[in-house]
Amino acid sequence: MEGKTTNGLREQQVRRKRVNKLKMSILTGAGIWVLILSVLVFALLVKLILLENKLDKLEDAIVSFEKFVEEQKEYNDDLQKAKDTDTIESDESEKNLTKEDVPEGNTHAKETQKSETRKVYLTFDDGPSENTSKILDILKERNIKATFFVVGIDDEQSRALYQRIVAEGHTLGMHSFSHKYDLIYKSKEAFAEDMSHLQSYLEEVTGVAPKVMRFPGGSSNQVSNVDMQELIQYVNEQGVTYFDWNVASGDATNHPYTKEELVQNVMDDVVRYETSVVLMHDASDKATTVEALVPMIDQLRELGAEILPIDETTKPIQHIQADGTE
Repeated sequence: MEGKTTNGLREQQVRRKRVNKLKMSILTGAGIWVLILSVLVFALLVKLILLENKLDKLEDAIVSFEKFVEEQKEYNDDLQKAKDTDTIESDESEKNLTKEDVPEGNTHAKETQKSETRKVYLTFDDGPSENTSKILDILKERNIKATFFVVGIDDEQSRALYQRIVAEGHTLGMHSFSHKYDLIYKSKEAFAEDMSHLQSYLEEVTGVAPKVMRFPGGSSNQVSNVDMQELIQYVNEQGVTYFDWNVASGDATNHPYTKEELVQNVMDDVVRYETSVVLMHDASDKATTVEALVPMIDQLRELGAEILPIDETTKPIQHIQADGTE
């Protein structure tokens, strides 16, 4: 009888241990799930805050760009009004002139009726590549100078193209050494190191330290981890001028534009401005841009546009300006 009682007690103890282990397992599992859910909720909150910051930056960029467009439109409207006034006055003067009043070969009276020539700056990003060489051939044949915002490639072919850009009278500008957004825009220090590296490298190769640059993605990009105002201020402090664009060919998009469409995209906007900075690309996958270049140049010349390289006299087209700068 005593043995049975002892066995019963042991069984009860074993059952209690099993129940306690089961309870502990349930509590541990519940605790783990609560911890996981807490981490997930925290991560979602962080992502939500980051997304809100991105949206705030996007809104600021949109407002800045809309302001830029509005100011450009007002400027063009004022300029057009002035031109219309000048044209009317010139027409009235012409009415008072006879053929005998104007000496043979004197075209000054006719020239006064002409509006100021449009200035067009053709710019190419992301080279050099084999397409850069083809573009340089076309520009040389048509006696056109352009601007190349290049990335850093350390090989024999690229070095030769950097040197050719400078030797043939084009403007060599900086775009970034790596063109990797996550590295360039990681911090102000990372951006400064990339720009300094590219500038030193290009000076070593060509003997020219570029003084113009274009931010990857433009100054209004939404990928930078650093406030673009801060980077723009840094660029200005280095004596470097940055250029965005007010005319885009569309060759940076995923849409497969034909060469005719690329030309039309440019011509549709060039007629809106007295000064146009045209965004194009000369990377290895931009063959259609090469094909579009000749008809584009022909149509620009038919329009009477003066095609120029960017230099120290060129008024910058900028989507965003640093606080306290003009």
